[in-house]
Amino acid sequence: MSTFVEAPAGDAQSGEKLFKSKCSFCHTLEKGGAHKMGPNLAGLLGKKAGQAAGYDYSVANKNSEVVWSEDTLYEYLLNPKEYMPGTKKPFHGVKKEQDRADLIAYLKKNAKGSEDAKLSEAGQQRLELKPLR
Repeated sequence: MSTFVEAPAGDAQSGEKLFKSKCSFCHTLEKGGAHKMGPNLAGLLGKKAGQAAGYDYSVANKNSEVVWSEDTLYEYLLNPKEYMPGTKKPFHGVKKEQDRADLIAYLKKNAKGSEDAKLSEAGQQRLELKPLR
């Protein structure tokens, strides 16, 4: 199994199609959006697993100590039940490395909503500013 560092570059447009076909039945991305069969994923990156308010997580998920990052999502999406034994997620995983990388690229772009995402965006904007002279 490869890691996210070894993964191909993700394409957010392809990830959007994958999200709509594989994930949107159970998940939403909009900040403040409702939970479905699975939790709303707004602000997912940087959050500890099992913490979205109002969603009834499995004990395994709540107690996992996983913090969602590109690396943890890449491994989790391969086989959720193997990555987090005891999860109630009824999903067999995304086997293709490219598909996982594309989904993560889409989530990075669209699952914002946490303060971390806002700070990250502000940091990126600061890096793009050029000194005045």
